[in-house]
Amino acid sequence: MNLKIDYNSSDKLESLLKNNDFKIKLTGNYNSLKQSYEIKGRKIDNRLAIHPMEGADANPDGSPGILTKRRYLRFAAGGAGLIWMEAIAVNKNGRANKKQLFLNEDTVVDFKDLNKSIKAEAKKAERNPYLIAQLTHSGRFGENKNIIFRDEYLDSTAYIKQGFHKLKDPELDKIKSYYLKAARLAKKAGFDAVDIKSCHRYLISELLAAHKRKGKYGGSYQNRARFLKDVIKLINENVDIDLAVRLNIYDAIPYPNGWSTDSRGREKLSDSQKLLNELDQLGVEIINVTASTPYLKPHINRPSERGKYNPPESPINGIVRLMKLNRFTQENFSGIVIGTGFSWFRQLAPDVIAAMIEKGWITVAGFGRLAFAYPDFARDIIQKNKLDPDKVCLTCSKCAKLKAAGRNSGCVIRDREIYLASYNKLKKSQK
Repeated sequence: MNLKIDYNSSDKLESLLKNNDFKIKLTGNYNSLKQSYEIKGRKIDNRLAIHPMEGADANPDGSPGILTKRRYLRFAAGGAGLIWMEAIAVNKNGRANKKQLFLNEDTVVDFKDLNKSIKAEAKKAERNPYLIAQLTHSGRFGENKNIIFRDEYLDSTAYIKQGFHKLKDPELDKIKSYYLKAARLAKKAGFDAVDIKSCHRYLISELLAAHKRKGKYGGSYQNRARFLKDVIKLINENVDIDLAVRLNIYDAIPYPNGWSTDSRGREKLSDSQKLLNELDQLGVEIINVTASTPYLKPHINRPSERGKYNPPESPINGIVRLMKLNRFTQENFSGIVIGTGFSWFRQLAPDVIAAMIEKGWITVAGFGRLAFAYPDFARDIIQKNKLDPDKVCLTCSKCAKLKAAGRNSGCVIRDREIYLASYNKLKKSQK
């Protein structure tokens, strides 16, 4: 069987998906993408969103840097109805590195100024994007390597070889207050919502998988979900701001080290189903779908056609899994579900996302790698009913390699004037 996609034929893509157990009719009608929708009475212009892809270009104090501002102003001009700003640390100890955004009393004015600029840029095109701040604590992937439990899969990476700190329950109790503080500052900075980031095995994501941990944050489902739900309740009771969660639907790491997995690391989604239902009841308006961690299994959440990484499966298997996870999430959550995985489809992405929205399998389509490569993708879909093949993401994941190395991250192929030299230096340093 030919598992390669023909990026010039929606009919062949439809057949490829069907042959890999994902049946969907691709009609070529993009009207569903141009429809508005509402979040708590706020009208959102269209069904296209920017995913929170980190650029690793903040200033040392955590304020948005020159390239950060450039990126978001390009997104603002690009026409997407929703812009999900990349990871913003809730405290200094929670930063992944010195180039990660950090919202605090000293930087809140800088974030407020950026949000005003985003709104002003979007207004030129008669748009008013909904802005989400992704609040995060990097946990084991931060500079201080704060872990929740020992994990033979992730401990073997370079991230804790030089030592680690296992967070105690009182320390976790304290971290909740930092999320509340950051949510208050996000409101002050002009964000419409905050995302309590629960993915890719950063702090909260690791807590969800803490089967082996003792105490009130480990063992049972209720203990493992306690921190996330407590933070949501705390913010809901104290800050007038919408709530979102970017959630690992499963980790692809074997139980008992993984979230919503069996002993072989395959999907066992009963815990995710329960959590989605509870987040619904807690007043979370938006779920952004993702899975696993790019530090260990990049093929799960970023299927790729190129690069040195040799995945254990064909990209089509990975992309079909993501499409099914998108559908599963919407089936178990009554609010807004932002689907993921669509950059892999290149110029055929509008066909897939329009069909997914028409079927009710997602509410909105989010793009990460494509947005880096093609920041005005939304405008072209809405105004031209197509994506330019010469602008789309090629899923080479060079942007992710730059970010993982702590270098300014962007599209090496489509934005080469800014990022190619940095990527070449990285390659040379790794020889």
